[in-house]
Formats: sequence, structure tokens, C-alpha cells
Amino acid sequence: MNAVDATRTRPALPGAVAAEWTKLWSVRSTWWTLLAGALVMAATSAQLAIYAANGNTNDDPADDAGVVTVGSVVIGSLELTQYAVLALGLLAVTSEYATGTLRGTLTATPSRGTVLLAKAVVAGAVTFGFGLLLGLVGVAAAAPVLGRWGRAPVAGTAGDLLAVAAYLALVGVLALGVGAVLRGAVLSVVVLLALLMIVPLSLQEPGITVLDRIADAFPGVAGGHFMAGDDHPYPPVVGLLLLAGWAVAALTAGRWALRRRDA
Repeated sequence: MNAVDATRTRPALPGAVAAEWTKLWSVRSTWWTLLAGALVMAATSAQLAIYAANGNTNDDPADDAGVVTVGSVVIGSLELTQYAVLALGLLAVTSEYATGTLRGTLTATPSRGTVLLAKAVVAGAVTFGFGLLLGLVGVAAAAPVLGRWGRAPVAGTAGDLLAVAAYLALVGVLALGVGAVLRGAVLSVVVLLALLMIVPLSLQEPGITVLDRIADAFPGVAGGHFMAGDDHPYPPVVGLLLLAGWAVAALTAGRWALRRRDA
């Protein structure tokens, strides 16, 4: 895009963002997705907290987890809960392909790059806020169950919740980009499931270092290292950058697909 084109598209972006924001909140599927995510987070956090508390009180010392942070339980709960957030990112684009309303969107905003950028801004903002809400739900569900086996330092827990929100925002944008490329919700979910879980788990073979390092570069693993604050195999900020790189790559591919194919 040259300087003239960039100047022309800038004024359209705020209007496109406002339109995408309105569209996202005007459909019931968004609200059902938010409710489902909150329920899954509450149930999963409580379940993991039960496992930790029971492990410390049964007769098998191998199960003793000791005192754990509530934030770590919330992070562990994302393995399942994140798919509600992926649905939000996918809904922003695949629903318009399914209903044909993308044609109206592109008529109102002819620049396809601007449309996708507006969708990414809205998806990222909504999933970040949703991530904070999910974190609070997880803390509320896990803390009473853990009891004396859990601790929730204010600074540490706040940092965990911000990391959760950042992870979910980037995963939401990643889902948006994948949806823009593949157009269909079902195929997009399969690809995202493979990227976030199936492929890295398949690569993580004991004793095969090169496969482990490849798995560490996948978005779900990188995001997990970032949220956990691991220093191995790379600092947390590297995990964040790797995840952001996947999100940007997906958006770039989505922009390419949106410009070269009919709506």
C-alpha cells in the first residue's frame, strides 16, 4: 500500500471499527459464547482446584502438589476454556461468509485490509476484556475450593490475569486470521485445534530435543510459557512474541485471501 492509499484508508478505520463492534454485540451467538466461556472457566477451575486439594490430603504422597497459586489454576483452565474465545474470533468473520453479509460490509468499506484490521481491533479488544473476566471467574471458583492449599498474592494474581487476557486476545486474533483464510467455522476450528494442541503434543517426544524445540515455537506452547513465566526454553517475553507473530502471520494470510477471492 502506498502513502496515498494509506491516507485514504485511515479515516475509514474508526467507522469500520464502530460497525464491527456493533455487529459483534448485536447477535445472540456472542452472548451465548461469553456465557459458555464463563461456565467452562468456573467448572474447570473448580475441578483443577479439587484435584490439587485432594492430592494434598489423600494417602498417596505422589499426588501432593503443595500450596499452589490461584493464578496457576486459572492458567491451567485455559486449555479447554480458550475454545470459547476462539469462537468469538471466528464468529467475527466466518458468520459473515456463511450469511453473505460480508458483501454488504465490503460495500460500506471497500478496502478489504481496513475491514480485516477493524475486525482484528474489535476481536482483540473484546477477547482481552473477556480474558480478564474469565480470570476473575476462575479465581472466584478456585480460591474457596483450594482453601489452605491455595494462595493469591495480589500482585502475582493481577499479573497472571493480565497474562491470561493478553494470551486470549492474541489467540482471538489468530482465530480471526485463520477464519478469514478458510472461511468455514468447522475447518477453522480443526486447524486451530491442531495448531494449539494436537501438533505440538505429537512433537513433544521424550529425548528428541529437536522436536521439542519445534513444538516450543507453536502458538499454544509459546503462550503457555509466557503465562507461566517459564525461563526455559526461552524467557516469557519470547513466548509472547512468538504468539504475537503467529497472530500477525494469520492476519496477513487472511488479508491476502480476502483480497484475492470473492466475498
